[in-house]
Amino acid sequence: MLISTATLDPAFRVARVDRRLFGSFVEHMGRCVYGGIYEPDHPEADSAGFRQDVLELVRELGVTTVRYPGGNFVSGYRWEDGVGPRENRPHRLDLAWRSVETNEFGLGEFITWTRRAGVEPMLAVNLGTRGTEAACDLLEYANHPNGTRLSDERAAHGSREPYAVKMWCLGNEMDGPWQIGAKTADEYGRLAAETAKAMKQIDPSIELVACGSSHSQMPTFGAWEATVLDHAYDYVDYLSLHAYFEELDGDRGSFLGSAYAMDRFIEGVIATCDHVAAKKRSKRRLRLSFDEWNVWYAAGFAAADLGWARAPRLIEDEYTALDSVVVGNLMMSLLRHADRVAIACQAQLVNVIAPIRAEPGRPAWRQTTFYPFALTARHAVGDVLRVEPVSPVYATAQHGDVPVTDVVATRDPETGNTTVFAVNRHQDQPVEVRLDVRALGTTAVVEHLYLGGSDLGLANTAAVPDRVAPRTGSGARIDGGTCTVVLPPVSWTMVRLNSGR
Repeated sequence: MLISTATLDPAFRVARVDRRLFGSFVEHMGRCVYGGIYEPDHPEADSAGFRQDVLELVRELGVTTVRYPGGNFVSGYRWEDGVGPRENRPHRLDLAWRSVETNEFGLGEFITWTRRAGVEPMLAVNLGTRGTEAACDLLEYANHPNGTRLSDERAAHGSREPYAVKMWCLGNEMDGPWQIGAKTADEYGRLAAETAKAMKQIDPSIELVACGSSHSQMPTFGAWEATVLDHAYDYVDYLSLHAYFEELDGDRGSFLGSAYAMDRFIEGVIATCDHVAAKKRSKRRLRLSFDEWNVWYAAGFAAADLGWARAPRLIEDEYTALDSVVVGNLMMSLLRHADRVAIACQAQLVNVIAPIRAEPGRPAWRQTTFYPFALTARHAVGDVLRVEPVSPVYATAQHGDVPVTDVVATRDPETGNTTVFAVNRHQDQPVEVRLDVRALGTTAVVEHLYLGGSDLGLANTAAVPDRVAPRTGSGARIDGGTCTVVLPPVSWTMVRLNSGR
């Protein structure tokens, strides 16, 4: 059997787990909004049209923040279309997804939904077809207490109290040629800086996210970040990262190494941020917002002529047990970089490459990827520990040599309890992981769950919604200061350890 080792010690701390790492994303795309979180005709809909079965799953998932309304959609969006009486709201062509947007669901509905879901809103402003003035108007409408035309309009629309939105994205993927109003790095950097300065005049308490590259394979990756930050470093609080992963041409080994690629991506962006800080002699330490990430089988997606439909079915990927292992590993990468990654949003929340699926007239259900997110959000508490496992490696076509085993751990300093997350990427062999836990004072294994290991192609469907779920592991033990656990081939594992306090 292959063997990996690691040491867990509370003295080696990365950072406190920021709860905003467990964010999600709701875009006006496909059936994420209409037919997802909002469906007035559904038997489970409340008086506001929100699906209660979806809301219950969102709470169970453990989502802490939700980014809205895009995504590519925001680069052509007029926020004013989605406020005020519904009967006065216009229908518009959505150029991003070649759909018709009815604006039945807008800003006020989103804020109400976030409050019922118990999540923090994160709003994006349109820097594609619009700019500084529209962004400032939206902020004034949302956050200014009263006494101006826009803040008084909000009160007239039903919310006397400000929405108090803290996090704001300055556009979306502005380097992408697919983006409405795409810009060069200099064009976007100047616009982002000026918009940031103006928005913070209105509300100095807000936190602003500048657009990084759309993904790490963009030809301008690295140069884009450096140029944008040359303009905006002193005015923004975060830089965004986006990444999607899929198994291509049967290359499962590279797909299982997706979190290894995510690690390199994050570390490259950190290096660029710190380079700009050094050049500017700045004492500020920019943090990152990984506000789009997931497994997405994008190679099979074609932007067909949708006939300007309302809420067409778009990228409703059906996730397998294999996908759940990779998603769990991607969350481990985010935790490992908790000292710099402060915000993360899995894209998207319902139906569109989502952990939750919903159909008209039927109960919503959990996709396989629901489980690693929910378990990590629930049990990754306290401090992320610096864990450097010693592991065999395997060769991949995309990433070179990748460790067979990945391990991340968190420890709650209030209880002393520790949660270990581990992945075995080997496709044929189990791995025995030996953890030195003497410094933790650990006395017992209290829970051992895993996903994958076999039947990797199985998925949850409307007909069989519970086919794939976490299974209870066996054999995890602590003996003489060593915690030993065996990881099945291609599996994601969570082991919870009790401190004995």
